[in-house]
Amino acid sequence: MSGQRGSIVRVLKNPALRRIQLAFLGSTLGDWAYGVAVTVWAYSEGGAAAVGVYLALRFVVAAVAGPLGAALADKVGSRKRYMMANDGTRAVLVATAAVVVGTDGPAVLVFGLALLAAGVGASFRAAQSGLVPRLVDDPAELTATNAVTSNLETVAMFSGPAIGALLLAVVDVQAVFWLNALTFVWSLSLVAAVRVPPALEPAHDEDEQQDGFLREITAGFAQLGRDRDLRTVSLVAASQGVIWGSLTVFMVIIAVETLDAGAAGVGYLNTVMGLGTVAGGLAVLGLVGRGRLGRDMAYGVLGWAVPLLVMALFPSPVVAVAALAVIGLSDPWVNLGLDTIPQRVAPARIVSRVFAAVDSALIAAMALGAATAPLLVHLLGLRGAMAALGLLVVVIAVASLPRMRRLDARLAEPEHTALLRGIDVFAPLPPAAVESLAGKLQPTPYAAGATVMATGDHADGFFVILSGRVEVTRDGALLRTEGPGEYVGEIGLLRDVPRTATVTATEDTVLLRLDRTDFLTAVTGTPAATRAADAVVADRLAV
Repeated sequence: MSGQRGSIVRVLKNPALRRIQLAFLGSTLGDWAYGVAVTVWAYSEGGAAAVGVYLALRFVVAAVAGPLGAALADKVGSRKRYMMANDGTRAVLVATAAVVVGTDGPAVLVFGLALLAAGVGASFRAAQSGLVPRLVDDPAELTATNAVTSNLETVAMFSGPAIGALLLAVVDVQAVFWLNALTFVWSLSLVAAVRVPPALEPAHDEDEQQDGFLREITAGFAQLGRDRDLRTVSLVAASQGVIWGSLTVFMVIIAVETLDAGAAGVGYLNTVMGLGTVAGGLAVLGLVGRGRLGRDMAYGVLGWAVPLLVMALFPSPVVAVAALAVIGLSDPWVNLGLDTIPQRVAPARIVSRVFAAVDSALIAAMALGAATAPLLVHLLGLRGAMAALGLLVVVIAVASLPRMRRLDARLAEPEHTALLRGIDVFAPLPPAAVESLAGKLQPTPYAAGATVMATGDHADGFFVILSGRVEVTRDGALLRTEGPGEYVGEIGLLRDVPRTATVTATEDTVLLRLDRTDFLTAVTGTPAATRAADAVVADRLAV
């Protein structure tokens, strides 16, 4: 319980994260309520066929629009502004649909507006995924906020439809539409209040700005092709998606044939999964920060596949309920890795596109599962279909475990990261940038009396003192003495001049060396870090 409370408190203490979470909760609640209202309205207009066509088109629109919107989010220079524009656009679309419904306007216009809203909203989470790493102080806080987001999404998934159903019973469809429009206004106002230092917005290099349109929107998929770890994460996510999509079909058959509960049984089984998901989400909150995102994600997928096999081998109402509870319990473990790993691994400038690419793999797999499940049931029967899919996903998840374990090692914080965070010129950098620099440090020992650099030498590196002490002198005069956690060598790099002082080890000393290019790329690419460095240089040159 203390771990759960600690994760929540840590997120809520950060004003920017608190606003992002409240914005996400409000708009997601409204979206789920709206989803119920649209399907009910579609059924009243065209029956089950209209519902099926709308939902199928909604999946297709989301899968296509997600990467397109994510590319725009990465390119506009401010993911915050993109999220605000996204909220505002959806509020207008849903409000317009409410007016059309209220005035008995054409049904095709309502469908069109609903699909447009779905398309616009498909990239909101990707933009949020790109923004959040700029608002946290370290990777543990990033994992904690993603765990909180996952729990809020679970709450919205079950509370939103209930709110929508209540409003439909008490008022009408139009009221739910207006509620959703208001939740987007709520989200927009909270996101607008988030303070994002300009230095932490993603930078765009000149080569990227010259990329063609197709290359830009496929950059996320291209990164999956280059990065084997991200490719494995996508495969694991898609494996879960196939089962998820198939379960939408299997649960109907289980409810009717195994539980003998009719259509109401589908609701009971979904409730069981939902309760399991809530319990799993709370468990995830308590274990944030243990450094096993990759393995936990693979184990979570096994938590989807193995229960499917068990239901195939031992068909009974008790087994079905227990298996679905385990599947729900496993879901947050998959989601936490799905949300956090792309944020930690992908380059900052394309993180939204990478998130959207992984998410598209999941959505496509869900659609594939839902489409092929009836055929598998026809060919193999319900038990055979569940066994075949369960076994396939077990094989994929087990085969991915070695790679996911190596991914956990890649995600581990490099040695000396905490030391770099305490240095003023690096403090404004995003956590991922500091981790990257820490991984490039080269420990270099110097014996007492050794010269680290001499006045007039070419400035080719930046040095952080890990242990020992050094003296900084100019023309024989002692300027200062530096010890562990302090640094030397920044003036020549930042001013592009030869060394302005001599640095000598006064005792056996270990320095952490950072190459000129790595130092300058990090510091000069972030205005706040540049200002901090310039202030240090001015202060030291004044001596």
